[in-house]
Amino acid sequence: MQNHRVIDGKAIAAQVRDGVTKDVERLKSAHGIVPGLVVVLVGEDPASKVYVKNKGEQTKATGMNSWEHRLSAETTEADLLALVGKLNADPAVNGILVQLPLPKHINAERVLNTIDPNKDVDGFHPVNVGRLWVGERTLVPCTPTGSVILAKSVQPNLSGMNAVVIGRSNIVGKPVSALLLRENCTVTIAHSRTRNIQSVVKGADLLIAAVGIPEMVRGDWIKPGAIVIDVGINRVPGENGKTKLVGDVNYEECARVASAITPVPGGVGPMTIACLLQNTVEAAKMQHAIKD
Repeated sequence: MQNHRVIDGKAIAAQVRDGVTKDVERLKSAHGIVPGLVVVLVGEDPASKVYVKNKGEQTKATGMNSWEHRLSAETTEADLLALVGKLNADPAVNGILVQLPLPKHINAERVLNTIDPNKDVDGFHPVNVGRLWVGERTLVPCTPTGSVILAKSVQPNLSGMNAVVIGRSNIVGKPVSALLLRENCTVTIAHSRTRNIQSVVKGADLLIAAVGIPEMVRGDWIKPGAIVIDVGINRVPGENGKTKLVGDVNYEECARVASAITPVPGGVGPMTIACLLQNTVEAAKMQHAIKD
């Protein structure tokens, strides 16, 4: 029986936000800059509305400027692209985030690729993807950044570790692999077509699960003493007809074997907005050529 540590994403996210608040104060006092984040929401998706509200509140709480553009679901792609163009040109706006999903008549890829890469706080623009892979200073997707911070809260030096990433999405799997390479891990990317995936995962000192299949990873897949970062957020039927949230790993089983594991909820989730705030400050610094 392994004595596992539960990695508290809420507490670590609070530390990240404290760091952002201090950074914002420094930018104000030393350079007269107040970083500003704009979130654009198209339509009435209930989960997106809650998320946007939380982003706005947390942005203001760190001392940054926060703006929202709420557009109707009937907004045309041309009108949305015109708004992005205006925000690109506005020097008060350091970060632009267009909340996904967008209505079906709007090409999300075209919209995201229109955002100025230096204001792309989601880190999804192909220019930022390229900068990440070649090791330049850039804006990195928030969930991967948060996942690596959580892993380093357990093991500050990840160098030489065997890291397995399950999932190859542009949002998590690929960018987190690039970040782990920066940390000098040996990285294996597993996915739905990986043969003998259980034996691949068994070799992981660090596992990052981001595949979107509820509780796919079982306890006997885990190497004793491994660190497990569960990015999955899946809604499954719970008691009394209610839904409950579970991750991509079977928490009860894996916690018995791992040295440290993130819960769902309360693990990676809180880190995503905290890292978005960090990216907004970083974007302001990059735009004003401030190094620290």
